[in-house]
Amino acid sequence: MINTAPIGFIDSGVGGLTVVKEALKQLPNENIIFLGDNLRCPYGPRPKEQVIEFTWQMTYFLLKQNIKMLVIACNTATAAALTQIKEQLDIPVVGVILPGTRAAVKNTKSQRIGIIGTQGTIQSGSYEQAILSKVPTAQPVSLACPRFVPIVESNQANSSVAKKIVAQTLQPMTKKNIDTLILGCTHYPLLRPIIQNVMGKEVVLIDSGVETVGEVSMLLDYFDIANSPENTTPTRQFYTTGSTQSFNQIAKNWLNIPDIQAKHIQL
Repeated sequence: MINTAPIGFIDSGVGGLTVVKEALKQLPNENIIFLGDNLRCPYGPRPKEQVIEFTWQMTYFLLKQNIKMLVIACNTATAAALTQIKEQLDIPVVGVILPGTRAAVKNTKSQRIGIIGTQGTIQSGSYEQAILSKVPTAQPVSLACPRFVPIVESNQANSSVAKKIVAQTLQPMTKKNIDTLILGCTHYPLLRPIIQNVMGKEVVLIDSGVETVGEVSMLLDYFDIANSPENTTPTRQFYTTGSTQSFNQIAKNWLNIPDIQAKHIQL
């Protein structure tokens, strides 16, 4: 039965776990499968065609697990491949860009919205287009932060090196007089305390991943495919193309699940 089928989450690495964390909170009865392509992370500097190819490879893997919904928990992959994948799949497909945009537009008072993300996401202009389509008078300002993902992937998010790199990278953004900043990469919430500290407490940080789970919840209701509240032992499966040891360590810390045993796969 489709209602008991899992929701699939894909990302270039561990960043998508920030979306899974929110899903565990908002949708505790749902079965979840997560695939991180840690071996080929980061996606940000890669050509768009390659990102599309990798995203399809991850999608095919999860389709074989009979998922009922696909969440592209990666901004770079959403920018490159969402439209194409949505058109070709007969299950609901959710990306992370529009939910983040909606939350930012709702929050901003000054209409000056900052966006930080990977090179691929920023170059795509996806956030700017989405913001301006809703609020034509808005003033989006974007900044690529290519050094952030490697920090998170190497489990250095709480290090002094991370603090230094984040402060240096965000320096131009601190001068832009924004009141709202979109964390336009699902890896970035792992750096959230440092980012907030650099930007100042008056700047509201928008976590696209958190907003995305709200959309997932809504679609489960709309298509009537939510799992039963009686499902008190939901399954959590994790797959990675990279090191399971490294993945398990980051996942355990972030999700507060003591016994994560990711399986290694090749795409």
